[in-house]
Amino acid sequence: MRMQELNRWQHATRIIIIMTTSDPTGGDKVVYFGVININENGRTMGSVDIWRSLLTKEMFCEEKRLGILEIVDYLGMPKIDKDKKWAVAINRSFKGHQRWRLIKMIKEGKMTFTDADDNAVEVNVKDFKIVDPEWWSFLVEENVNRNIEVTDAPTKNDTR
Repeated sequence: MRMQELNRWQHATRIIIIMTTSDPTGGDKVVYFGVININENGRTMGSVDIWRSLLTKEMFCEEKRLGILEIVDYLGMPKIDKDKKWAVAINRSFKGHQRWRLIKMIKEGKMTFTDADDNAVEVNVKDFKIVDPEWWSFLVEENVNRNIEVTDAPTKNDTR
C-alpha cells in the first residue's frame, strides 16, 4: 500500500511541475529593445530602458536615475493603455536627476502626472506632446538608442 501512495504522489508532483512551467504568454517573448540616455550638460543623469514584445510589438519602459536605488512597486513589465504612448517629461527649470520623469502620454487634452518629487503636475497635451511653459516632452518610440540633451529644450512656444 505504501508503494501505491508513493506512485500517486510522484504523479501529482509531475503534473504540478508541468502546470507551473507552462508559458502564460502564449509563446510571446519580451526582449530588450534599447535605451535612451538622458543627459544634462553632457553628463548622463539617467536612462529609459525599453523592451518590446516579439509578437505584438508592444513597448515596455522603465526609468533609471543615476544614484537612485529604489525598487519599483510593481512586478513584471509596466503596462500602458492602448490609447497612450511612453514619453519623457522634462522640467525646464529643475536641475539634475529630479528634472525628468517617464510618463504615459495621452494624445490630447489635460493630463496629470507626478514629478520626480511626487508632486502632481497638470499640463496641456497636443498630439502626444506637452504644451506648457514649465515642461516639455518627447516620445520614447521616436528616440530609441539616442542620447537626449535636456538643456537643448525647445523654446516655450515651440511644440517640437
